[in-house]
Amino acid sequence: MENAKNACPHDASSPRCVAQPLLLPPTFKPARSLLWIPAAAFLPGCAGGVLDPQGPIGAGNRTILLNSLAVMLVIVIPTLIALLAFAWKFRASNSNARYDPEFNYSGRIELIVWAIPTLTILFLGGLIYYGSYHLDPRKPIASAQPPLDIQVVALDWKWLFLYPEQGVGAVNQLVIPAGVPVRFKLTSASVMNTFFVPQLGSMVYVMNGMQTELHLQADREGSYFGQSAHFSGDGFSDMNFSVTAVSPDAFTRWTSSLRGGGGVLNADAYRELARQSTNLPPASFGHVQPGLFEAVVQQTLPPGPGPAESTGSGEPQVSPKALRAAAMAHHQQAEGGE
Repeated sequence: MENAKNACPHDASSPRCVAQPLLLPPTFKPARSLLWIPAAAFLPGCAGGVLDPQGPIGAGNRTILLNSLAVMLVIVIPTLIALLAFAWKFRASNSNARYDPEFNYSGRIELIVWAIPTLTILFLGGLIYYGSYHLDPRKPIASAQPPLDIQVVALDWKWLFLYPEQGVGAVNQLVIPAGVPVRFKLTSASVMNTFFVPQLGSMVYVMNGMQTELHLQADREGSYFGQSAHFSGDGFSDMNFSVTAVSPDAFTRWTSSLRGGGGVLNADAYRELARQSTNLPPASFGHVQPGLFEAVVQQTLPPGPGPAESTGSGEPQVSPKALRAAAMAHHQQAEGGE
């Protein structure tokens, strides 16, 4: 099962990985198919999703999710059973059922009705506290390895990853060493967005002019899917990136190869990169101007175009198609005026 789910190349030169199908065990028999019904509901999300964690934060998130589900099922299942039992007992054809039209109060029923939701809230509140404290995105991951610093900038509609210690950068491609904590510092160069790698853990929002922090770790080598999880305009659906976890030695070789053959990312190159574009293929930079990320956060480098006011209805526009249409309409109006 593990090989079927994670049959991905571990080489940094192959950042993309096609998810392998989740195969049933060879001992599966039709007569036992009912045993798979409870698990079938989770199959669409477990291969490469939050139910298939590959790091300590992702594992903690899955534990909270399953514990919350168990707490809620403690209410749902008895309620469904009681519903069927009451419907059967008090059916019209049951002459032995007690008929009491004057009934209006029962202390025991009131206790049950109020005690069960109260206990549920307490249990769920405890799980929420655990998640908020122990899985705080800003809380460093305990490890003998020092964390790797990566700066993340959400652009329209692509992701920029900067490695300040190594002096390199990449677009829509994130390479990290397996078994090493990663300390992300994140911001947005345009509208609000969301950084999310489902198999590694917590989702975090990023905003222009603000910096947030996130700690994640990949326990093993492999290729994982990263995405934008917040609508940000016309190119949102393709604002994805690949995460490749490699050995520490392979990571060192990868950064060295970038320094030997990548381009330069300075203020002028950044302004060109910040232009709205969709389906941008992965790219890399062998040299990144120091302080570039801080300049984006402090808005020394101007924000990206983001939403623009429409010349017509006044609704905000975040689509290049809408902007082109508005420009054409303005041009036609200008020609008509002449």
